[in-house]
Amino acid sequence: MDTYPRAARALALAAVTLLAGCAGFSRDGGFAGVSDAVRPHLRQEPAWPRDDAARAAVDARVAALLARPLAADDAVQIALLNNPGLRAAYESLAIAEASRVAAGRLPNPGVSLARLARGGEIEWERALHLDLARLLARPLAAEVEQRRFETTQRALALETLRLANDARGAWVTAVAAEQVAAYRAQAVEVTGAGAELARRLAEVGNWSRRKQAREQSLYADAALAEARARQAASQARERLVRLLGLADGAALRLPDRLPDLPVTLPPQPDIEQQAMDSRVDLAIVRMQAEALAANLGLARRTRFVNVLEAGVMDNDSNRAPDQRGYEIRFELPLFDWGEARVRGAEARYRQALERGRATALAARSEVREAAARRQDHHAIARHYRDEIVPLRKRLADEALLRYNGMLIGPFELLVEARAQIDAVASALDAERDFWLADAGLRFALAGPPAATLPDTPAAAAPVAAGGH
Repeated sequence: MDTYPRAARALALAAVTLLAGCAGFSRDGGFAGVSDAVRPHLRQEPAWPRDDAARAAVDARVAALLARPLAADDAVQIALLNNPGLRAAYESLAIAEASRVAAGRLPNPGVSLARLARGGEIEWERALHLDLARLLARPLAAEVEQRRFETTQRALALETLRLANDARGAWVTAVAAEQVAAYRAQAVEVTGAGAELARRLAEVGNWSRRKQAREQSLYADAALAEARARQAASQARERLVRLLGLADGAALRLPDRLPDLPVTLPPQPDIEQQAMDSRVDLAIVRMQAEALAANLGLARRTRFVNVLEAGVMDNDSNRAPDQRGYEIRFELPLFDWGEARVRGAEARYRQALERGRATALAARSEVREAAARRQDHHAIARHYRDEIVPLRKRLADEALLRYNGMLIGPFELLVEARAQIDAVASALDAERDFWLADAGLRFALAGPPAATLPDTPAAAAPVAAGGH
């Protein structure tokens, strides 16, 4: 009976059957998982252009958004489309998918050939081997890599949300800085007029040198404040340009002012539960724990048998009949019973559970803090808008009436004008702080405020599949 071809055919048939269940590459590289994860938190859509046509479409959309004064939502959209750092991060998704697909593939069979000569006798030996340990562990190993792939999707979703938050905050800071710089320029004009008037009065002997020096000092301080405001505006604009992925800021046009403050803030009694349901970092740690649990099961399953190979052999000679047979190789667990691998997998799993608890506690605290900060800054900004700025305007108007009635001099009028300008500048700072706190709360409902991604022990830990 021709047993060797039959065995070879059986081995090949088994390989073909198992290959039918192997995972393949997705059309979008798994990017749909990232988009789905960010959609509940963003009105904008991220993009991952991977060819010239897609990049051209992105460039056209960015150009259309830059053709008008840039709103906050437009800045977020451009950053999601055009930031090169985010695009580079998305490539890790392709790397993770390659690992996922590789884990689902069958191990390649091994082939050995040997030629032996003894006198006039020539012997040929051929063997075909298949790693049965890897074959048996393939479904669970594929599951582990699938979970790692999904974890990578969530981690990239978190990075996408963080970039969106950074872009919104940079836009708020840049617009507010331009407003403050404009008001500081008005302060320079007012104090400059006072310094010039003091100089002329001093020249004709109607003003003391001490009073003139005081006005000149006020003018110098105002000029310094304007210079610092212009510097802050330039830095804020450049940071926004970098986050948007622009070569320069020539095409960037910002609006003249920040949006109006909301009249009231809606109550959010269930804000902690919202964070528990929607935070991406919590989803990441849950998936990490699930992946490590699967890895733990794989380690326990393969603790005694780490090497298991089966094969068919064929040996023929020019002087003897052919020899055919089978071969099984396995590792004897005499010294290593797999306890170290199992203990390590158990420790990583417990570590993931504790990290999950820590992440949940931090999420509750962070969202409470963000909500309180938003409420406080809203109250401060409204106090400036409703109380301080109107009061300063009323005092400035009253001073102008008294000046026109010759009840006060020009310097008293300039004092009230400077105070009004300072109040408006402080009110703008308060509005900026509120909108930054508002953006911070949005992000706190999606992920942690820290600049680093959560640890990914599942991605770092090796799969405890059979192998050497």
